Amino acid sequence: MSAPLVIICGPTATGKSDLAIEVANAIGAEIINADSMQLYRGMDIGTAKLSVGERDGIPHHLLDILDVSQDASVAQYQLLARACIDERRAAGIPVVIVGGSGLYIKSIIDEMNFPETDPVLRKKLEDEAEHLGTAELYSRLRLLDPEAATAIEPANTRRIIRALEVIEVTGLPYSANLPSDTSLRYPDALHIGLSMERANLAPRIQTRVHGMWKAGLVAEVDSLIEMGLLEGATAQRAIGYAQILAMKRGEISEAAAIEETIIATRQYVRRQETWFKRDRRIQWISEGISRLPFILERINS
Repeated sequence: MSAPLVIICGPTATGKSDLAIEVANAIGAEIINADSMQLYRGMDIGTAKLSVGERDGIPHHLLDILDVSQDASVAQYQLLARACIDERRAAGIPVVIVGGSGLYIKSIIDEMNFPETDPVLRKKLEDEAEHLGTAELYSRLRLLDPEAATAIEPANTRRIIRALEVIEVTGLPYSANLPSDTSLRYPDALHIGLSMERANLAPRIQTRVHGMWKAGLVAEVDSLIEMGLLEGATAQRAIGYAQILAMKRGEISEAAAIEETIIATRQYVRRQETWFKRDRRIQWISEGISRLPFILERINS
């Protein structure tokens, strides 16, 4: 029997990271990150990345592998994550995948196509984004492929351009290149989703954002700017970081930056819920259910 492979997913602020530690301790697993922003070195406070001490001695993989000046690639992540999983399971080591980036999780467990790029078309779309704005391109994507638009943040220019590029190159919706709910790579994976009523999640998000500010998120952004944050297209658009950069440009006040971060996080939660709810493999753990016993029972069944 293969070493267990457990996926813990769900919206932001539902307690995924802490549960992953509990599960890993219980089954002797190592953890693989599936949060696209936790790939970046130095983006710690704003991504709620567990400190080394909080990881309880459990090996964590695919954290801090990119500079903030680099752009994350789902295709590259797929290769790294699968190699990491396969190496550990071949050695009999269980694996826990944890994160809220649905596309990154799907890239691991399902067969996905990554069409080649078209440099001329890419340049055309980049020019349109610069002159018309990201919002205009996102509106176009919503018309052409609503499902893909649900999976992509409205401010993520690079991924919006990529989706529009794939649509034009292939003649198919970008979502047609995404996998179905039938796992082809790891059919024995246990898919666990954490859910929470929005009325209960909202104050957790508010507390988390205020806590990040108190923990020094603004200072973290200052240090990241020195590390090249403004040179890359992806990291500077992360929730919280984008709002602080707008504050530093004098576009909004600090109070507004905090409030906009809370609002953007709630909007992101809704997109996460929409994405994950489509996956029929996920077994959901709602509030009031003891999470660790629920998972261990299914691993051992």
